[in-house]
Amino acid sequence: TVLFIKWTEKLGLLNKMNETQKNKATAHHLGLLKARLAKLRRELITPKGGSGGGTGEGFDVAKTGDARVGFVGFPSVGKSTLLSNLAGVYSEVAAYEFTTLTTVPGVIRYKGAKIQLLDLPGIIEGAKDGKGRGRQVIAVARTCNLILIVLDVLKPLLHKKLIEHELEGFGIRLNKQPPNIGFKKKDKGGINFTATCAQSELDAETVKSILAEYKIHNADITLRSDSTADDLIDVVEGNRVYIPCIYVLNKIDQISIEELDIIYKVPHTVPISAHHRWNFDDLLERMWDYLRLVRIYTKPKGQLPDYTSPVVLPNDRTSVEDFCMKIHKNLIKEFKYALVWGSSVKHNPQKVGKDHVMEDEDVIQLVKK
Repeated sequence: TVLFIKWTEKLGLLNKMNETQKNKATAHHLGLLKARLAKLRRELITPKGGSGGGTGEGFDVAKTGDARVGFVGFPSVGKSTLLSNLAGVYSEVAAYEFTTLTTVPGVIRYKGAKIQLLDLPGIIEGAKDGKGRGRQVIAVARTCNLILIVLDVLKPLLHKKLIEHELEGFGIRLNKQPPNIGFKKKDKGGINFTATCAQSELDAETVKSILAEYKIHNADITLRSDSTADDLIDVVEGNRVYIPCIYVLNKIDQISIEELDIIYKVPHTVPISAHHRWNFDDLLERMWDYLRLVRIYTKPKGQLPDYTSPVVLPNDRTSVEDFCMKIHKNLIKEFKYALVWGSSVKHNPQKVGKDHVMEDEDVIQLVKK
């Protein structure tokens, strides 16, 4: 009954938002409705009390390799065919919808990095509201470093909008940067609002009412870019993940060359044919660009560097210390200095400390105490 009440409340809010005209005068009211909706959505996704509810079988996949790529898409757009042809993993393939019922992992090696591919079961409309297996699917999608949305080239736009809407509702932001908003709660002093540039949507009044909806009455808010009410809600909720995304348009063997030329101009898009294995190299190259992994080669003293198995680090953690932690956490205790060859240093080799930030394909030799 509680869920039913929340559902009706949610529908009421959506209707109100659709009925409200969008202009300067109503921005305040719309911001409030959006905040209420975001709160309701969170409560629908994570029910209060009781045990956390059993997760679906086969959903919690151990994270292996250097990066994790999730395939999201509606049933029978060719996700399983794509995965089995890319990674040689057999994900059950059939010509009817909803063949894949659990997450199927596969691993490929590309440019020395191990990339885990996950075939997530078909997302149904309403997944973010707890329908079908959608919730568990999207929970796994949140842990990915890159999302591939697999679309049927014959009906891409409708599917693209629906999937984006589902992922957005779950706090996954695709191909976006976190909003440039400073938010800091405090014990007293009220709401301190500063904007460093002109705002088209938010003013002090709207910000206060959105924060009041979250029962926050003392905080510092700094807007460093032109932000919307949605941006502010994202920052206050604090559980948003920002993931790069590639739209994979499958089944290009069913369209003409002219149509293919148009598709190639769409940003973040790679056309392929999973069945015929067309354009896989372009897809892999694009995946590599979006994952932004950094490969570091190791060099034992008095030997040549080992170019076969690099240590792969994520783009935001590439210091010498991160490198040591990736190998073993005791290594940093014995660390004296490192010698680095490559584009991150001026001299080859250069003696560096643990805070030195390395770049792709650098060579490193560690010297212990």
